[in-house]
Formats: sequence, C-alpha cells, structure tokens
Amino acid sequence: MNLGENPILEQAVESDNELKTWLVNYVGDKHNPEDGEITVEMIIQTLSEQFPEFLMAVAEENWIRGYHQGLSDVEEGERLLKEGESKDRDNEEDE
Repeated sequence: MNLGENPILEQAVESDNELKTWLVNYVGDKHNPEDGEITVEMIIQTLSEQFPEFLMAVAEENWIRGYHQGLSDVEEGERLLKEGESKDRDNEEDE
C-alpha cells in the first residue's frame, strides 16, 4: 500500500442515518458531483473549509494517540531487548 493514498477517501458515503443524510445532502449541494456520489474525501474537504476547528481537534487527538503509541512501542521493544540479552547472559553462564 502506498502511504500517500488512502482508499477510504474514495468510498461513497451512504445516507443510513439522519446525520449522514444531512451531511451528504449538504456536501452534495457544495460539490455537485456529476455521478451524484459523495465521497469521504468530499466530506473532509467541505469540513476543512466550513468547520476547520473540528478537523483540527480530531487530527490533534489522532496525532497525540499515535505519538503515545509509538513511545509505548519503543519502551516495549527496549524491554524485550533487555530481557533477551539477560537470557543470553544466563545461558552463557550456564555453559
């Protein structure tokens, strides 16, 4: 998968609840796509223009969670490395 592409952005959004129906209609009025399909990307573009503080809050939260997960992964990797080194030393001493 190319990290620069996200297939979810191209997915058509189905109006399966009241909020989605309103949002799809709103975005449809703004973009007026020829095929009548509203994609996730169109919704994001519209939100970035009409409600940027919402997208910023979501993006910031996502970044913070990702950063925290990365730090946790590094700590776990270091712990496993030290654990493995300790086992190697114990095995050398037993020989």
